[in-house]
Amino acid sequence: MTTPTSQDSADRSRIDALINHHRQQPGALLPLLHAVQDALGFIPQEAVPRIAAALNLSRAEVHGVITYYHHFRSKPAGRHVVQICRAEACQACGADALLAQAEQLLGCKAHETRADGAVTLEPVYCLGLCASSPAMQLNERPYARVTPQQLQRLAQSLGVSA
Repeated sequence: MTTPTSQDSADRSRIDALINHHRQQPGALLPLLHAVQDALGFIPQEAVPRIAAALNLSRAEVHGVITYYHHFRSKPAGRHVVQICRAEACQACGADALLAQAEQLLGCKAHETRADGAVTLEPVYCLGLCASSPAMQLNERPYARVTPQQLQRLAQSLGVSA
């Protein structure tokens, strides 16, 4: 059995403050989830039942929203976040090959973070660059018409190797 750390307690206090701030707002769930994500970098599983109870929702409803939107995470991300668009336009222009190349270059599978915490690789559905496919995002900076060579340069700029 693990004992709570002071960080766990601080995170709980921050989440409680955010719940109290948002709970009376109409349609509070999305703004609250964004606030928790912004504050902690992810939405801890332990927060789901507390958010659900505060907003009179089921845990399944809260979990469903968290898992539906690619922006939300249930675990902390790596120091760098690489997102490869998987929407139809990007797939038609080579996103599948780009994702496979990213897995090799970064040394982690899609939906995972490297063991050293350096990189998280996330497939996402639409970065809004459909006319400039394939697209990706590195640490919230978008890149359009990404070539294998450009992806290799970006991966090298992170200082990680598979």
